[in-house]
Amino acid sequence: MTERTSQRPPNQQLAALIAEAGFSNAGLARRVDQLGIEHGLDLRYDKTSVTRWLRGQQPRGTTPALIAEVFTRRLGRRLTAQDLGLDACAPVYAGLEFAATHQEAVDIVAGLWRKDTGSQAELRKIAFTPAGLVVPSRDWLIGSPDEHVAHGPEGKSAGDDGPLPGVPALLAPRVPAQTRGRAMGRPHPPRTRERETGRRVTMGDIHALRSVGELFRSLDHAYGGGHARQALVRYLEYEAEPMLRGSYGEALGRRLFAAAADLTRLAGWTSYDIGAHGLAQRYFVQSLRLAQAAGDRVYGGYVLIAMSRQAVYLGHGREAVQLARVAQQGIGTSAPPVIQALLHAAEARGHGALGEARACAAALARSERALDAACSGDETPSWARFFDEAQLADEFAHCHRDLREYRTAAQHAERSLQLRDPAYARSRLFCRVVLATARLGLGEVEQACALGTEAMQQAAEMRSMRALEYVRDLGRRLEVHRDAPAVRTFHEHAAALGITGT
Repeated sequence: MTERTSQRPPNQQLAALIAEAGFSNAGLARRVDQLGIEHGLDLRYDKTSVTRWLRGQQPRGTTPALIAEVFTRRLGRRLTAQDLGLDACAPVYAGLEFAATHQEAVDIVAGLWRKDTGSQAELRKIAFTPAGLVVPSRDWLIGSPDEHVAHGPEGKSAGDDGPLPGVPALLAPRVPAQTRGRAMGRPHPPRTRERETGRRVTMGDIHALRSVGELFRSLDHAYGGGHARQALVRYLEYEAEPMLRGSYGEALGRRLFAAAADLTRLAGWTSYDIGAHGLAQRYFVQSLRLAQAAGDRVYGGYVLIAMSRQAVYLGHGREAVQLARVAQQGIGTSAPPVIQALLHAAEARGHGALGEARACAAALARSERALDAACSGDETPSWARFFDEAQLADEFAHCHRDLREYRTAAQHAERSLQLRDPAYARSRLFCRVVLATARLGLGEVEQACALGTEAMQQAAEMRSMRALEYVRDLGRRLEVHRDAPAVRTFHEHAAALGITGT
């Protein structure tokens, strides 16, 4: 890796931090190389490289940010390249910062919206990192709603109720100025004065944001995240951002941040569904921060559950369990029973992925009890109403599938399919594949192939990478029976539909 020659004096800041962290030069180089691997970088630093940095040479590219992240992890506090006496650069974790203020949160998330313009293949190159889950969830857990969110002339909007009393300031690390609005490496386009200064926000605007959220949520359920994801992101850029930069008072501002958090989480969920996992992770973190500004603790917990679901899907079961538990701790026991059921089910999925049968069963039992306690008159948020008996049966089916308890998995999958509303087409597809996997585990190869073929045809009509991956996973499981006529036919159908990799 070529580095810039320098006549600078020795880097005393870096030397002091190396001593504080207890690193050797070789140990620091090794950790930088390992962190680079997490981001798909083949770095070849050694103790001599660190010696050159200590003498004042400046590493190129994203290496200063990698070095800063190594120290951040070791010392437990956010450090930037400048803190290490290195030149500033775009951070490796751009978009994963849990901003210190709601204004910084708006800058960061607006940068994500504006940069989200590439092809799906390009968006999938943005790295997901399990380490990026730790700091935001911690800061959400120990933090409090922002003291003030009012914005614009006089900070007062029509129909607003004024400031919310007694709300303490957020407890979170300061976000380096170098990170603001540089989410994915392209320069920002010039913004109009309207976008910069915004306009007076009304309750009608909030209702519109909520209605748009319901529309895109229904499209996602029925047709997959890729169907209208870009339209959602452009709506956030051209409609939500001017509102966030507009004029509003305290109570209306809280509602505005809550609606923006919901739409941003949905942008993350649809990104997750198309396989853009690094981008989805960033949207989830920023949605979590917007929910903090809104003072909506329950919705913040729901965002953590989305992050937990993604972690399970990517094979990070331990992180999934931790996120679900943080959500439970942060929300407490005052949330509606349906929310409690959702939180415990997410924990169960993590335990199931880890093969922890006893812990999984306990979490599922807590979820079932919570849902049983729900009453029709409970005030369940609209975004949580999907969690019903059909969804709980689906959770049981997935968990027992992961634990290889196939007969029980099949029973719950069949029940979920019987109860599930047809509007949730993608969820029905997932459950059908789980049922097929369970049938295969029970030795019922032909029935597994029939169920899988039906799911395959549905997946081909959706814009969902997850749907395709479910079918491909079934195809891999069928390989042990590759000579069976039903399996050969399954693979032929997959090839005809362009669903490769089975």
